[in-house]
Amino acid sequence: MVISFTAKTAWRSLIANKMRSFLTILGIVIGISAIIMVMSLGQGAQNLILSQVEGMGSKTVVVLPGREPKGPTDSLQTFFAESLKEKDLEALEKKSNVPTASEVMPIVFGSDSASYSNETYRLTLLGSSEKVLDIFDLEIDKGNFFTDNDVRGRSDVVIIGSKVKEKLFGESEALGERIRIGDRNLRVIGILPQKGQVSFFNFDEVALLPYTTAQQYIFGIKHFHRLIIEADSEKNIDRTVSDAEATLREIHNISDPEKDDFYIETQADIASRISTITNALTLFLAAIAAISLLVGGIGIMNIMLVSVTERTREIGLRKALGATEKNILFQFLLESIFLTGVGGIIGITLGVSASLIISLAIQSFTTINWPLGISFLAIFLGISVSAIIGIIFGIYPAKKASEKSPIEALRYE
Repeated sequence: MVISFTAKTAWRSLIANKMRSFLTILGIVIGISAIIMVMSLGQGAQNLILSQVEGMGSKTVVVLPGREPKGPTDSLQTFFAESLKEKDLEALEKKSNVPTASEVMPIVFGSDSASYSNETYRLTLLGSSEKVLDIFDLEIDKGNFFTDNDVRGRSDVVIIGSKVKEKLFGESEALGERIRIGDRNLRVIGILPQKGQVSFFNFDEVALLPYTTAQQYIFGIKHFHRLIIEADSEKNIDRTVSDAEATLREIHNISDPEKDDFYIETQADIASRISTITNALTLFLAAIAAISLLVGGIGIMNIMLVSVTERTREIGLRKALGATEKNILFQFLLESIFLTGVGGIIGITLGVSASLIISLAIQSFTTINWPLGISFLAIFLGISVSAIIGIIFGIYPAKKASEKSPIEALRYE
């Protein structure tokens, strides 16, 4: 009964000063909503990236040139490293070397401008073999794909994505026409349907051509940027990796694994690395957003101290009528918890709503298939942090109120 009465008294005290109460909890509202937005959108970004990585399939193994990067600044060196050559591709394709590999495909890639008539469009160039269809699960909408003969003959042929076709040709027919990339005229033999992002390539904005053509005539290189190996089954991934490492070390005359001039990543490795990075970034941003919670907590403590001073006579009167120090402390502590609790509920509502609206806006106004995701961890943290802030920043003002002498309090003007 006493607890119920104290709670009602605390609530009436807050309702009596609606505007001040609202302004007091504003910092809590902003902080909680910001944390939920950051964590929810971070989770959505992580799910999006992971879904693109998994687009290559769980049986895919990627061989990259250069030494394995130890930090963000080392990542660029893999693009410029030249350690993967034709002899490596031939060795990996031999069943005797990697018996569990069902497909091995080289990749070279870059960015360049393609032109047709008066139209120019900057696109992604992807040089590969005919096996790219299976590994990236691609289909041809119109025309045909290049063949192994085109690869061996360094044919001037290209397959373009749906957006490339739209930008260069509009409603006109593209098959059989020639587009100019660099100093080379390439004949369009196929058009991809709208596909979007798969792994790290947006196939709507890509031009696919034989890797031999890309190496010799476009990029002027003799090495590969990637070698993609597809294992015959998921259970043989580890064996595929170990066999590929042994084969490449033998080709490169490497006896010490610490001196490898290549490294191998599985889809699980990439997913784990991306999860680590996105989680760290999300938590960092959430920590920054949490600063407003600290500010809000200090604001609550400040207002509660002001309230204690304003209500000195009320406190003296209640003590004179029999209220104990525990009753007074509990009342003012409840007021602080009510403030942060209401702020937490409003903040959670705003944060969830804003996250959903932003996700829907990204889906509506871009071609990104952004997943709708709400971080329940963020909601739990919002509720917990609100309660904790209410207690921590409410204890001191409540204690100050409870310790007031009833005689001195009644004399206060």
